[in-house]
Amino acid sequence: MVPVSVVGPSGGEVIALGPARIRILEDGGTTGHRLGVAEITLAPRSPGPQQHRHAQHDEGFYVVSGSARFTVGGQVHDAPAGSLVMVPPGAPHSFANPGDQPLVMINTFTPDLYVRYFKDLRDMLASGQPLDDEAVAGVMHRYHTVPAIDYAADSAA
Repeated sequence: MVPVSVVGPSGGEVIALGPARIRILEDGGTTGHRLGVAEITLAPRSPGPQQHRHAQHDEGFYVVSGSARFTVGGQVHDAPAGSLVMVPPGAPHSFANPGDQPLVMINTFTPDLYVRYFKDLRDMLASGQPLDDEAVAGVMHRYHTVPAIDYAADSAA
């Protein structure tokens, strides 16, 4: 039997990625890798990741505080505190914090595939590699994820 996991307010693995702070709450170890959960804090006036799509996992975002701006393809959706955004596989998406307060969201991954992505980005930074769009896209590909520009090219073909 797998033990119950309890992560307190100061628990979890913290990964700092520029203006984003990711706190891993569930890495998949308790859920048989069916679910990963992170808390994402994004600094005020931060653009967030480049628009991308996942091929093999659903992603959910629950806005705890602040307000997020989600871009889904060409559509923009503002999501204030209390909003839930669910992104199925294949949907191009990104998020940003356009506001003056930190944005805090609970982020889910079903299955837990994308938790390792954040750890890989952390390791890149620690080794002195820049997190430019090309380098990040290389890491995304490991997790069956492509940037929106790749998505647009795939859709046009």
